[in-house]
Amino acid sequence: MKTQTLDRRIRLLFHSLGLSCLGGAIFLQILVFTDILQRGYFMAVENNPAVLTFEIVLTAFALIYFTFIYQRFIRSIR
Repeated sequence: MKTQTLDRRIRLLFHSLGLSCLGGAIFLQILVFTDILQRGYFMAVENNPAVLTFEIVLTAFALIYFTFIYQRFIRSIR
């Protein structure tokens, strides 16, 4: 019983973080494309290595999560 509850909480955390990363990526793309449409270019610089590392980790997690959800969806169609 406790194992099921823990498993459910871990899955909830996994999906919450994954969907948040994907939502953040979509929001950022909208901001970038809006800036490109207004100025013709987009330029960003991150000077803080901790923030840059965290962004890279979240991007990698979003890619893994997207692949996981995509494969799960394709397998459910068959």
